[in-house]
Amino acid sequence: MSLTAPQAAHIKAILRHSLLGKLKHYQPEPSAMPFHTRLLGADRLALYSFIHSLNTSFGTSIFEPVAVALATPHFKVVRRQVALQRTIYSGAQDAITEMLNAPSEARITPNKVEELETLRQVAATGKVTTMKATRVDLYLEQDNGQHYLFDLKTAKPNQGDFKKFKRMLLEWAAVLFAHQPHIALTTAIAIPYNPYAPQPYERWTARGMMDLTHELFVAEQFWDFLGGEGSYQALLDLFEQVGVELRPELDAAFQRFTP
Repeated sequence: MSLTAPQAAHIKAILRHSLLGKLKHYQPEPSAMPFHTRLLGADRLALYSFIHSLNTSFGTSIFEPVAVALATPHFKVVRRQVALQRTIYSGAQDAITEMLNAPSEARITPNKVEELETLRQVAATGKVTTMKATRVDLYLEQDNGQHYLFDLKTAKPNQGDFKKFKRMLLEWAAVLFAHQPHIALTTAIAIPYNPYAPQPYERWTARGMMDLTHELFVAEQFWDFLGGEGSYQALLDLFEQVGVELRPELDAAFQRFTP
């Protein structure tokens, strides 16, 4: 197991706190579903509704703090929900627009390394404008000065989403390059798990837009990058342990919704 005992204990505490806190204040949406209720039972419908509610906050309440716990021993700087400066130069905006609007055949294999170097050259050219505020979900810096900016996303974004994600990643780079032109930088999307496992993540909507090698960290690639080899499997084991430990409390809680 790649995690230390204190790390494992801290991560389990994060899971317990998040799950029990959510459960304590949870109330099912007032929606009468008589056929579903009679077929499946009120407790099962309540559980389904709870899982759906939990999914909407999984990123900020579980994945982000777990990522911080994993990364802290291995990186010089580990921060979450970092607000970047909002100023960006028109030269960088024009370059980003050109990258995104290139003919599809020219984007079969996007090259993020080349794109970053292009942005580095124009990041402080043209007029200064203000872009929409965004936050970096996870901001890391290694001892060697390499910076990593991650945005955590759901497992199955659509094609339109990936274009927005791409623009955001390029804008983050442009903002940083304008003030730190020599910074070593990676901006990427992190997808916490692979819904297609055991098959490789083959989200076709990302192809032609994202550099799948440098801009997309999925499942093991993301968690093992943060905490070292074996971290992904260790996390799955911890989630299972907490689930088993809390099962009596969860079962009792959902019995409340049985007529």
